[in-house]
Formats: sequence, structure tokens, C-alpha cells
Amino acid sequence: MTGVDKRHQDVDIDLVQLFRAVWQRKAALLAATAIVTVAAFAGASMISPRYKAETRILIEARQPVLTAPGTLNMENQPVLDELNIVSQVQLLRSTDLIRQVAKDLKLFELREFDPDTDPSAISDLLVMLGLKKNPLDMKPEDRVLKAFQEKLQVYQVEKSRVIGIEFTSKDAQLAAAIPNKMAEVYRSVQSGAKLDSTSEAARWLEPEIANLREKVGEAEKKVADYRSSAGLLRTSETANFATTQLNDISVELSRVRAQRADAEAKAENLRTALKAGRPTDTLDVVTNSPVVQRLKENESQLRAQLNDLSTTLLDGHPRLKAIRAQLTGLREQIVAESNKVAASLENEAAVARLREQQLLGQLNQAKAESARAGDEEVGLKALEREAAAQRQLLETYLARYREATSKLDPNASPADARVISQATPPLEPSFPKVIPITVVAALATLILGAVIVMLSELFSGRALRPSDSDMEDEAETSETVHREPAHVTKTPPPRDMPVPSILNELDRPRAVEETLEPEEDDQFSIETVARYILDGTAKIVFAISPTGDDGAAATVMLVRELASANTRVILIDMTGSGCPTALMSPDPDLPGITDLLCGEAAFADVIHADRLSEADIIPQGMSDPHRAMRAAERLSMIADALADAYDVVIVECGPANAQAVARLSRNGEHEVLLSAPDPDKRQLAAIMDEFAKVGYDDLVLMTGGSKRVRRGRARAA
Repeated sequence: MTGVDKRHQDVDIDLVQLFRAVWQRKAALLAATAIVTVAAFAGASMISPRYKAETRILIEARQPVLTAPGTLNMENQPVLDELNIVSQVQLLRSTDLIRQVAKDLKLFELREFDPDTDPSAISDLLVMLGLKKNPLDMKPEDRVLKAFQEKLQVYQVEKSRVIGIEFTSKDAQLAAAIPNKMAEVYRSVQSGAKLDSTSEAARWLEPEIANLREKVGEAEKKVADYRSSAGLLRTSETANFATTQLNDISVELSRVRAQRADAEAKAENLRTALKAGRPTDTLDVVTNSPVVQRLKENESQLRAQLNDLSTTLLDGHPRLKAIRAQLTGLREQIVAESNKVAASLENEAAVARLREQQLLGQLNQAKAESARAGDEEVGLKALEREAAAQRQLLETYLARYREATSKLDPNASPADARVISQATPPLEPSFPKVIPITVVAALATLILGAVIVMLSELFSGRALRPSDSDMEDEAETSETVHREPAHVTKTPPPRDMPVPSILNELDRPRAVEETLEPEEDDQFSIETVARYILDGTAKIVFAISPTGDDGAAATVMLVRELASANTRVILIDMTGSGCPTALMSPDPDLPGITDLLCGEAAFADVIHADRLSEADIIPQGMSDPHRAMRAAERLSMIADALADAYDVVIVECGPANAQAVARLSRNGEHEVLLSAPDPDKRQLAAIMDEFAKVGYDDLVLMTGGSKRVRRGRARAA
């Protein structure tokens, strides 16, 4: 029942077969690639070269040359935002600007810009059939503009105020001249537009300024008349006569009050000293009097005489008495003079008091006058504000008029743009790029050819294989059909019976029914086989051990013999028993070939060193052999890859059949080795006959005894 649903089983894509198919057709792919490469190189070389040049313009506000730095009105500057830059790009692409450039450079005379004047035969035929409009019906100027726009590219450099002007032409000099000319015409157009705007502004400002002058004169006359009628005479910019007079009276009143208080205080102090009988000659108001100062001097002289005479005369001497009488008279004069000073101070205080009363009256009158002036000031300020506004507007218009007239010179109105990179004639054409075109054509052909081969393999079904789930179901069904009854006791195989190879999971060995006549019983030694392999050209050897582990052990000896001859050799253990792994691997649980085929280990992780020689081994591994054999076709690719790194690659297959070996050894040059230490002639003859049926007429026999090696061929009885 397992084969009933095979037509509807799921399939997977066999990537190995896809790449193998591409590799098998590599000659055709390389030939097609070479043809296309030559054709692309020749075609690209025949195309007329095109040259491309570029001019770059920076958009920025530029101050006029003849304008003073302080008079530039920033409100009139252009707003350099994204929309402004895009607008300048459209201006550079405008028809009027292109027409001016074409006229200045005389592009109407060049055939490159008017190719329709000499149309081709195909173009004439299309026009006759009505499939194409006759280009000669257009005006020559329109045809030139159309060709010009097709070769022109104007763009804004990303995230900047820079505009690029790019032009393509057959002439390198012309490719550079056109962008430079476009930049020149563009700046001239911008400068002319600014000049026209300035002239219009100047013409508009002239009558406005004259009108404003009249209004300013009238407003200032109203202010003067109102001030005169209201008596608001100005004494300063911020004060009038009334407020100034009020301030002056207040200051004078404060001064008189201070003077009166000072005189009263001094007089009171002097009167108190006189009443108390204290000497007054120490007071400032007394000592400052000239009379008191003279009296004090006379007193000092008399006291000096008295002191001098006291040393020679007695106290009762008439001269001493006369001097003392004079001193008493001087003291009385000082007291009298002090009374006069006090009376003078009292008079001064009285005068100051009278002056204070007068100033108080004047102050009250000035306050009333200042209040009236304040009311009148309200109307005056309104008139002054109106006059100031008219005057400020007049000054603004005059400044703009002066600025406008200063920019009437064409040189005084530069364009808001400057060239930061002029186009230069290119040395190499921008198209065609012969080498890149050739390389791209070659790669495209190679890739397209590989894709076509892979698609053909997929559509033919050769690159499809049953999915993993279907193969597992078939294996489970097969085991169910062949499972023995539960009550039957299985007898273990004898010790000398070989363990089946992993490869036999693909194809069970067929019974050989023919009767064979064995060849001569020759013994072939390991050393001789090793020498034969070293002398040969094959780098991959598939070893078959029909007798089981003893043959696999002989293969291990062969590997170590090759390693002792300074040969880089590796053994892949594909046996079911894992005998080579047990003999060579330092650890039986290392990842190996089954893990690599299942994709559970990397290539470098499965290669291990032999514990007794310089050889390497890929052990059996720890993954499920059934699952690993679903990808057994990858073994030939693995062996080919190892052959690039090793001198000899030996695949120990155990007691595998010929069909399984044939499926794995389809690539490259290789040898098939029969490792049979104790061979049975009839068994060897059957094995050789089986290999002959799948195309292996010559096998290498290794028994381990003799020093000779020869080819054997199966012969039917």
C-alpha cells in the first residue's frame, strides 16, 4: 500500500541538483557570456560619445554695491525658503531663458539641436504611413527648444540652496559653454528684474515725498500756533515756562528756609552763651567777626605784656594795674560785640522769614499756572504726535528714495545668486561607459543563463525530490510490513557476518543469481595499493569492504600508510558499524558525516585528527542515518571539496552495493577499492560483476598480503 499515493506526494527542491546542472552546462554558459561580452563591447564602442558638464549656482541675498550698510532694508530681501529655490529652478528651465541662450550661442545653426532637418528613411516612412507627425511642421525654433530641453537637467542639490545646471552634448566644449551661459543669462535676468523694481519704486516715491513734505509743514505750523496761543513756551525738550518757574521758586524757597533756620539756630546759641556767662570767643559766629578778631589780638598782646612785667614788678605796681584795666575793657568790648552779632543774626532770620512768606505766595501762583499749562499740554502733544508721525514717514520715504536712486546703476543691483562652480569641458564621455556596460552585460548573461538552466531543471522535474515527511512515512510503512511477529525470537547475526553499510539504506543489495568463475587468487598488499594510489591521478577513492569490519580496518591501515608518506589524506566513515571511527577518532561521540549531511554541524566541525597518525577523519557522527541518507547525493560535492584541500580522500563505504556507490561517485575522477583481507573468490567475482553492470569494469583489490597490485575484471560464467 505504500506505492498507492506516490503520484500525490509532496516534493522539495534539490539545490544540489540545481547547482550540479549549472556546473554541467558551464561551457555553454561561458560561451554565451563571451559572445554577449564581445557584442556589448563592440556595440558600446560604436555609440557616439556624450559629454556632460555642470554649473552650480548658490542662491543668496546679495547687498547692492552702492548702498550704505545701514540703509539696506532687510524687509525687502527675498525669502530663501524651499519654495523660492524650486521657483528659481523653474526660472532656469523657462522657455525665454533657453531661447536667449540658444540665440547667444547660435544653436539654431547646429545640426545636433535640429536633427529633423535631415530625417532618416525610417522617419520618412513613418510620416508617410501616418504613424508619426512630420517634425518639419514645427517651427525651427521650437525644434531647437525641444532638443535643448531633452539635453538639459536643472535640479536643486539636496538640503542646500545650490542649483545644479547639467547639460549633455556630443561636443565637450559646448557641454561646458551652455551651463555657463545659462548661469550668466539667469543672473542678468535677475539683476534686470531688480533694476526694474527699483526704478518703479523711485518713480512712485517722488510724488509721495512731495505730498508728505506739505503735510509735515502743516502739522508743524499747527503745533507752533497752538503753543503760542496757549502760552506754552518751551524752555527745554521736556519742560515749558510754567513748570520751569515752579521748579525755580521751589528751589529758592528751600534755600531761604534753610538760611532762616541756620540764622535762628546761631542767634539762639549765642544768646544762651551770653546769658550763661560763658565765653563767646570760641563760637564760630563770634570769631568770624573782624572786630572780635582785632579785640582778641589786642587782648593777646596785653596778656603778653602782663606776663613780662609780672616777672619784674610787684602786683600793686601801677603799670600792672593799668594793663589789667585794659584787659577788662577789652573783655567788655568782646561781650558787646557778641551781642551785636546775635542781633545781626536775629535780623537775618527775620529777613529770611519775610522772604519765605513771599516765596510761598509765588509758589502757589506758579502751581496754578502749571496746572493750567498741563491741561493745555494735552492738545499740544496730540498735535506733536501727528507732526512726528508725518515727519518719520517722510524720513523713511526719503531713505528709500535715496536707496532706490543709488541702485539705478546696473552694477548696483547684483543678482541674488552667484556661480560657485563653473562648468569645464569634460575629458571623458559620460556615455557610453564601455567597460561597465561590458561587465554588466557579461554578469547579466551569466546570471540569466544560470537562471534558465535552473528553471529548466525545475520544470523537467530533475531538481525535485520527495519531501522529508513522505520519505519518513515510506520508511515507517516498510518497517511495518517487514516487522516480524511479536512472538518470534530474533536470532542475532553471527560475529563474522558484516554489518550493513549506511549506503545500503538507499538500495538494498540484489541477489546475484549468475554462476561466476573466480579469477586467480592473488593477494594485494596495503603498501603496494598505497604506492599505486600515490602514483595515480585520482584523488578520491571509494573503499568497499564486503567482509565487514576487517576490510574497514585494512582501509584504516591504508590511510595511515599514506599519511606516513607525507601525504595529506582524510577518511570519511560511511560504514554502519563505525569501525574506522572507533579505530581513529579520539572520541566516539564527535560530530561526523551524518551530522554534516543533516545540516546539524558545520564543515570545519566534523574534521578531526587521527589519534595514531597525521591523517584526518570525518567520523560516522551522531545523527539519524536514515535522515542523513536523504541528502546522500551531497557526498560527492563534499568529497570534491575535500579533494581541493587534501591529496587523497578515501570514503569507506563498508559492504555497500554497486548501485549505491554509483549514485555517489558520479563527479570527477575516482577509484573504487575492494578491501577484503580474507577474500572469497566467488564473492569477489559477484561483487566485480555487479560493479561492471553499473560501469565499473576495473576495480582495485587490496587483501593486505602481497606486494603487487593489479586491475581485476568480472567475468560471467
